[in-house]
Amino acid sequence: MTDFLSTGTLPDEYRELALTVRDFANQVVAPVAAKHDAEHSFPYEVVAGMADMGLFGLPFPEEFGGMGGDYFALCLALEELGKIDQSVAITLEAGVSLGAMPIYRFGNDKQQQEWLPLLASGRALGAFGLTESGAGSDAGGTRTTAVQDGDSWIINGSKQFITNSGTDITRLVTVTAVTGQADGKKEISTIIVPAGTPGFVAEPAYNKVGWNASDTHPLSFTDVRVPTENLLGERGRGYANFLRILDEGRIAIAALSVGAAQGCVDESVRYAKDREAFGRPIGSNQAIAFKIARMEARAYMARTAYYDAAALMLSGKPFKKQASIAKLVASEAAMDNARDATQIFGGYGFMNEYAVARHYRDSKILEIGEGTTEVQLMLIGRELGL
Repeated sequence: MTDFLSTGTLPDEYRELALTVRDFANQVVAPVAAKHDAEHSFPYEVVAGMADMGLFGLPFPEEFGGMGGDYFALCLALEELGKIDQSVAITLEAGVSLGAMPIYRFGNDKQQQEWLPLLASGRALGAFGLTESGAGSDAGGTRTTAVQDGDSWIINGSKQFITNSGTDITRLVTVTAVTGQADGKKEISTIIVPAGTPGFVAEPAYNKVGWNASDTHPLSFTDVRVPTENLLGERGRGYANFLRILDEGRIAIAALSVGAAQGCVDESVRYAKDREAFGRPIGSNQAIAFKIARMEARAYMARTAYYDAAALMLSGKPFKKQASIAKLVASEAAMDNARDATQIFGGYGFMNEYAVARHYRDSKILEIGEGTTEVQLMLIGRELGL
């Protein structure tokens, strides 16, 4: 896994996966991306195609219906999808790292057997309900509660900005909730809430700036009753466990961001070669060539950062700092490259029919979701002992 970091050459199995997903992205995703973005419609046919390819099961063992791969394989798939359509990429990322991974990491045998084969198949999606109006990075702000009543939990509260939470194939949301007090602090646990449970409502979808083909809803819970056996992991360890999930997810978001950054480079190179001004391609102008060169450098360095973080994670070494660095530099590379690509395209870059316009709208959330830029800086500082 680590050998290619010095050679720059992916092992064959990884390279073949990346090329396969690249072909899928170009042939299946690209033709419908603008349509779904304009209509704010969920790309069910694309998700079904990813399911057929086994992408939702990439990092899971075959015993759970997975592909027996690893997290780096997932990252490579996200990078290729992110070049073309971030909405599709985040649907896969959230479905795996936020929907299925908590059950794989912390679920008991019964929970894993019940849910993982379904989620790994891609025929169903899971979501994770963490963020609230006053809670996300600040766990102490969590207000959703779960009170034990006999052999049930009764959940009341609300969540915000939850991806994959309201599709026709959403089957569960894992929710963080206050289940008591411990040492004067809120005891936060995670509980699996199946879709369709009475009192659990996915409210109308948000009208977003970008990621318009991604499914995102606020959620409400009114006297939602689920069995006590739906507790995921140890009681009181819900937030701590989810921090581990976020550390991994930051590598995945970094990979998606690298795809977006590289997609802007690719679009800009093509345009700079074809578009002529004053009798010659605009790419022959040093100002344009240098701008694209800087874009390529950003994508390259961000890719190196997420490769390194993934290598550490898979080798069982500490990777928290490297995951935050990767997420920080990659999300900023995506946003910076989207801005530069829009400038290179001029007026066309402001038209939604062009991929760079979609990247411009989509990329901002990469600096916010799964830990803001400021949170990454805080975490990096902590790892440095500051």
